[in-house]
Amino acid sequence: MPDKAPRLFLDMDAAAPSLIEFRDLRFGYGARAILDGVSFAVPRGKVTALMGASGGGKTTVLRLIGGQLRAERGEVLLDGQDVGRMDAGALYAARRRMGMLFQFGALFTDMSVFDNVAFPLREHTRLPEALVRDIVLMKLDAVGLRGARDLLPSEVSGGMARRVALARAIALDPDLVMYDEPFAGLDPISLGTAARLIRQLNDTLGLTSIIVSHDLEETFRIADHVIILANGAIAAQGPPDVVRQSADPLVHQFVNALPDGPVHFHYPGAAVEDDFGTASGGRP
Repeated sequence: MPDKAPRLFLDMDAAAPSLIEFRDLRFGYGARAILDGVSFAVPRGKVTALMGASGGGKTTVLRLIGGQLRAERGEVLLDGQDVGRMDAGALYAARRRMGMLFQFGALFTDMSVFDNVAFPLREHTRLPEALVRDIVLMKLDAVGLRGARDLLPSEVSGGMARRVALARAIALDPDLVMYDEPFAGLDPISLGTAARLIRQLNDTLGLTSIIVSHDLEETFRIADHVIILANGAIAAQGPPDVVRQSADPLVHQFVNALPDGPVHFHYPGAAVEDDFGTASGGRP
């Protein structure tokens, strides 16, 4: 295990403009393509929102970046290196550069708030415990929860638990933080707090952030770049204001939360007349 502490400052030397790139990527299950010929870039130092209807491949993108899944075709590049071609050692090193905030936090229920945040430091470094303590308290202070360090996850609110998970996600000072539905289940105050923290930490720590979310207003408010996935491809991408003005029917339906459009309310099936006609013995 490495002996050095996690980096505390962002190295700005000749950094490429994109931290993550997808190049002509295809991934699916059997004949069903989840992503087909997808290409996009995640700007370094920015907040990128990954959005679209349920089942559109958003979480799949996060798993491909983390190397949990391997593409059938194309490349997933992290700083120019193809994640799909990394061996176990290189992938392990790449994951140390990533932080992940799981939906609903995924805290260890039998560990204190302090120990949850300390976990990645103890797992991936050989730092002395005194330094681990200082780093953990710094991260908890950044999310406003230094005073809750001795509590268990069951003793904090849902919004506080999400902030603990955020402190854990940034414990190793990663280059990239990925958020899978960070606003799900939060009340308006907790949601606004979480969104503000994501934006502030991204800018203060020089992070690159990817947010998978269905909360349109809050996500558009903090995002620099928006990518909307649909039908295995990219339906629209660009700054939030540009995506809002997209002429694509599916994007228009999505960003305006319209009930009618390419995404239908009714699951495909027999005509209503056929079903009710059969049930009533053929009578109209």
